[in-house]
Amino acid sequence: MAMIKITQVKSRIGSNKRQRATLDTLGLRRINHTVELEGTPVVLGMVEKVKHLVRIEQ
Repeated sequence: MAMIKITQVKSRIGSNKRQRATLDTLGLRRINHTVELEGTPVVLGMVEKVKHLVRIEQ
């Protein structure tokens, strides 16, 4: 699997509990925080749920 970079670009304030938990699981703690994860189906599914809060780079 390819590695993907995920960057949080919007605040978690105003999002629901599940979206906040997803951001925590991805390892995103604050705005402009970037993590590099393997592009597995599990990770891609989590990114899809919070796509309005993050930016994805290949």
